[in-house]
Amino acid sequence: MSKKDSPREARSSSGIPLQVSYGPEDLVRRGFDYGREVGDPGEFPFTRGIHPTMYRGRPWTIRQVTGYKTPVETNERLRFLIERGQTGLNVVFDQPTHFHFDSDHKLARGEVGKVGVPWDTLQDLEDLMAGIDQAEVSMSLIANSGWVFLPFYLALARKRGTPFDRLAGTLQDDPLLVFHSCGTYTVPLDGAMKLLTDVAEYCSRHVPQWNTVSIAGYNTRESGSGAVQEAAISIAAGIAYAKAFRERGLQPDHFLPRISFFLEAHNDLFEEVAKFRAMRRIWAQVCRDELGATDERSMWMRFHTQTAGSSLTQEQPLNNVVRTTIQALAAVLGGTQSLHTNSFDEAIALPTEDAVTLAIRTQQIVLHESGVANVVDPLGGSYYVESLTDEFEQRVRSLLAEIDAQGGMVEACKSGWIQRIKFEEADRYFQEIETGDRVVVGVNDFRTEEGSPFPVFKIGMEFEHKQVERLQRWRAERDNDATQRALVQLHEATVRGDNVIEPAIEAVLAGATIGELGDVFKTVYGDQREPAQNAILI
Repeated sequence: MSKKDSPREARSSSGIPLQVSYGPEDLVRRGFDYGREVGDPGEFPFTRGIHPTMYRGRPWTIRQVTGYKTPVETNERLRFLIERGQTGLNVVFDQPTHFHFDSDHKLARGEVGKVGVPWDTLQDLEDLMAGIDQAEVSMSLIANSGWVFLPFYLALARKRGTPFDRLAGTLQDDPLLVFHSCGTYTVPLDGAMKLLTDVAEYCSRHVPQWNTVSIAGYNTRESGSGAVQEAAISIAAGIAYAKAFRERGLQPDHFLPRISFFLEAHNDLFEEVAKFRAMRRIWAQVCRDELGATDERSMWMRFHTQTAGSSLTQEQPLNNVVRTTIQALAAVLGGTQSLHTNSFDEAIALPTEDAVTLAIRTQQIVLHESGVANVVDPLGGSYYVESLTDEFEQRVRSLLAEIDAQGGMVEACKSGWIQRIKFEEADRYFQEIETGDRVVVGVNDFRTEEGSPFPVFKIGMEFEHKQVERLQRWRAERDNDATQRALVQLHEATVRGDNVIEPAIEAVLAGATIGELGDVFKTVYGDQREPAQNAILI
């Protein structure tokens, strides 16, 4: 072969070297054992999926994220999405709410309702859920402090007379993620781990269908990690939470089925499929061999997927439709349980109704027209995919060993080690874009003059004023003595180290706001500050 004909070197998005082609000899060389490493769909180690029939038995849940302006407008958008075929709810909160600031807090100015829905009072949740039966929908709450948000959702159910055992949904409650990726600190990590364990304990007894932890590998990926790091950090977090729950006295087969994952689907289709398959295999083995699971359901890695927000470009934004479709295919081929597809205009602003409708239609076309949902794990048995899954698994296990050597996920976060390895990976990724080694169509290659701008969804300050007025009216009309008594009882329970969920529910029913609940926990546990090593990395 002449030098001119020599194939170019190729690597996966994570840097895994790729051969020109793969054949049976590659599996033989790896000692491939179908029964041990792959198995049939619905069988340990669940490489091919957690259900024998997967989408032939039940389609994945179409679960688009929404939240903006006020709870009333967000309710209108939820109904809009349901009318267009959404099958699960997924609500995100604005930044003040994430930090447990009421909408009239001085630090909330200019941020209310901008990148999520404000949530100050029980009335806000009632408006958000108006006309929606909690017993009939699966609700996902994107809230990295479930000990504040879950009591509101349960208080509404109690007020409506809906039994807790009929509530189905998920808390994206991942305190370790907050410390290594998000920066939305409310209390120090040790306090957050204790409060998360309160949520798990309470739900194991009273809300059995609720997923108390959703480990947000998506945010890990969006904050700079590659696919291997996303997988390893997510699994290591799951191990840390499981050990904390076990120390509380909870049984693995009670809490493991309520741990789920929230993962990203990026552009490298085959590596993403391999990631999902390898993660299922590793998690099943960890749950059985390290965490003490005996029920196979406790070994399932169930996950929601969102297409990659960081892959969206302002340049030539219609290209994002193609990117999102490829990423959605990766999620489906990898066996996701629910899916959010980004709208093409999200790199510019919150999505318009037309854009979000197209995002839902993308999922519906993949489900009903592409044929990929007709067969379980259709890429299973591919020489390339099985080889890539094995290689990916080895790299994840190697990184898990490094995290373990740091003292586990909690200590690795406190020391800044997790933050550092993500920074290094992000630097590699963007250097490749800068040099042109990684092509981003329309950004560093294939550029064209931009055409007419697309309509941009804008939120005016009038919605913040409206929300602040609602909050102040709520405070004026509630029984403030009853509110303060309930908050004192919550404070006392927190100081004693009791499980805080029931007294938090009572405080919400007595009229407490999100900021007042948050202040109780900040008073007891203190405020968390950005670790010094993070400031250096930034």
